[in-house]
Amino acid sequence: MMSEEYSSPLADTMISIVGAFGLVGRTALSILADRGVPIERVRAFGSERSAGTVIPFRDGKLTIAELREGSLLGSDVALFCTDSDTARAHIPSAIATGVRVVDNSSAYRLDPGTPLVVPEINGELLDDGPMLVANPNCSTILLLLAVEPVRRAFGVRSVIASTYQAISGAGRAALEELFSQTRDVLDGKAPLPAAFPVPCAFNVFPHESAIDPETGLNVEESKIIAESRKILAAPDLDILPTCVRVPVERCHSQSLTIELERPATRDAVIDVLGSFSGLAVNGDPAALVTPRDVADDDLVAISRPRLSADGRRLSLWSCGDQLRKGAALNAVQIAERLAAVAVG
Repeated sequence: MMSEEYSSPLADTMISIVGAFGLVGRTALSILADRGVPIERVRAFGSERSAGTVIPFRDGKLTIAELREGSLLGSDVALFCTDSDTARAHIPSAIATGVRVVDNSSAYRLDPGTPLVVPEINGELLDDGPMLVANPNCSTILLLLAVEPVRRAFGVRSVIASTYQAISGAGRAALEELFSQTRDVLDGKAPLPAAFPVPCAFNVFPHESAIDPETGLNVEESKIIAESRKILAAPDLDILPTCVRVPVERCHSQSLTIELERPATRDAVIDVLGSFSGLAVNGDPAALVTPRDVADDDLVAISRPRLSADGRRLSLWSCGDQLRKGAALNAVQIAERLAAVAVG
């Protein structure tokens, strides 16, 4: 949450949220409200089905309008919190009318001409005021916030990551399925999957995205690898993720093992992580940091730093709100920097 003294660069721009009905879109609106953006500077768009839905915003209400050709005309910045098909269908025309776009879908993330940005890591790519910026995958953002300060201080040879991803990361229907299946199981009924290939209540399973038969990686794992290499400008980065769904409502967790180029000490690691923007570090070896602790929080919580005897292998536990820093907040931070550049 922001303090009352914070003045967002977006307060003087016209910003549109596309996909305002979804979890990420609503979170983006909540963040804008927290940052003091006036209601008259915000417009909300969605599908034909969500059009007409009224959403509270600060002391007023926003009504979602149907996204159509030309809807974004007059906007300074648009945050696309939509699927890739919608992004591809509407972003080119928005840019053609002078709207700067931050796209939360995967449509343009690996496009060589589109910056893929985590502001704390490579925010300088925004200083030229690009018309389109891609927002990384939520798991990529959370992972790199933990890895990058360590990489800068000690160098990184390899990363092994196991993710424990909340059900809400799959959208509103998936979250409702978790709730309904939990009730069914407690009532002695069989949970029937729809959003996932198997029941999500009281269950753990590999991420539901399609698996590449040649690499054995699913789409989520492939995204983490490709996006991390692009953001860090490290095409040969050795990174191996395993992505898992867990029956958690909100916030992703990650277990990271990082092989360092230069040996480190535990105190040095804590200092490095603690001084990096966007992180909250708990150095207590017995600390039990959980997804519940970081829900609705802007910071990614890092705990349980452990080193091998030679100081070259570091293990960390990370928890972050994938709807905030993993998606909406990162997009808002990008939009704010773009707005500041435009004014400057």
